[in-house]
Amino acid sequence: MKKFLFALSGLFLVTLAAQAQEDPAKLAKQAGKALASYNMAPATSKDKLVDAIQKIDLAMQSPEASTLPASAWLTRGDIYNRRLDSDLTARVLNPQAPFTGDNDALVAFEAYKKAYEYPEAKKYEKADALKGIQTVQGSLINIGGEKYSNKEYEKAYFSYEASLQSHKIISAAKGVSVFDDPAIYNDQMYFTAVIAAMAKRCKDAIPYLEALVSLDSAKAFEPLYNCKIDAGDEAGADKVLTEGRKKFPEDSGLLFAEINSYLKKGKLDELTDRLKQAIKQEPNNIGLYVTLGNVYDNLYQTMTKEKNEAKATEYFNEAKNYYEQATAKDPKNVDAVYSIGALYYNKAAIRTQEMNALPDDFSSAGLKKMKTLRDEVMALFDQSLPFFQKAEAINPNDVNTLIALNEIYARKEEDTLSAEFKKRLELVKGGGKNADAYFKN
Repeated sequence: MKKFLFALSGLFLVTLAAQAQEDPAKLAKQAGKALASYNMAPATSKDKLVDAIQKIDLAMQSPEASTLPASAWLTRGDIYNRRLDSDLTARVLNPQAPFTGDNDALVAFEAYKKAYEYPEAKKYEKADALKGIQTVQGSLINIGGEKYSNKEYEKAYFSYEASLQSHKIISAAKGVSVFDDPAIYNDQMYFTAVIAAMAKRCKDAIPYLEALVSLDSAKAFEPLYNCKIDAGDEAGADKVLTEGRKKFPEDSGLLFAEINSYLKKGKLDELTDRLKQAIKQEPNNIGLYVTLGNVYDNLYQTMTKEKNEAKATEYFNEAKNYYEQATAKDPKNVDAVYSIGALYYNKAAIRTQEMNALPDDFSSAGLKKMKTLRDEVMALFDQSLPFFQKAEAINPNDVNTLIALNEIYARKEEDTLSAEFKKRLELVKGGGKNADAYFKN
């Protein structure tokens, strides 16, 4: 019995091998006949459609597939289009019915395109291929949308991109396309480009976005800028951003892209106006107030180093102003609360450096100057303390807040509190969490 089974197995392998070596043109014709049989009685001959799929796939997997005539590619397109049509019919009764293939519309389109572009295709074959492309165009869009909903972004891109290719072919042949309205076509270009970027295929997105930018499409500038950055073309990205900001100064996406660019490049002076504009456009965006406060804080520190007291004072007050605006809108915004404390704390640190740099002078005047600076430092620490206490109440596990509290209490010689925050700090640094805040709101 075992020998008999082995013999059957060997026969099966030989049969498959023989089928695989069969003439691909002959397989394509057999596939066409199987499709014709299915079309005569779809309800009772579903096996014929399965047979047609198997045979046409086998033909196309042959090393000689490149020699197949246009008719073979037409057959492939018709078979996959027919299976897609069968699936769509089933979905009328059950919208949740799955597709048999992954994207039969895409397979059919690529086959019809091959037939249409075949150098020796007959006139009627080109006409049939064009008709097939028109037939699957809508399905390419719909399946692309479904792939997008399923977060299969690369597959969505391939389907959308094919729909745009189909439009070019149909338009060149003066046929009717779903994208004959330029506005609809431009929208599809935009969707295709955005999905390409989501699929991390920015190189494929750039040509579409550049085409839209040339048409002054406001929404194309920001994704093109991002794709240029992704591609490492910083100069090209800056050019796109500059052009976009000039043409569409109220576009918030471009404004934020410019803000991020300036932040990255450290262009603090240019940032203030951009952030103020952003606040006008989004007055409830607390992060903008905090960011602008941070910019002024940095400018304050720069002016302090340059010994420009007038500017340093101006920037300090501006930083405090925007932090306070943030806390007025959201009293529990920990970034804003902490930043006010840090503003006073950093000023105290600068004054401490000035005090430490004083030469040894034990004269009455020298000691008086030292005391004045020391008193100013402690006053600044006292001003910062309530904000750090409130920040700790909001987030008892922020390392910077705990460091500041430990340092301030040590300087105030309040050893018990200094030890408490040292312990809390070490717990967090060790990977632990403080169960609750020391200070209560």
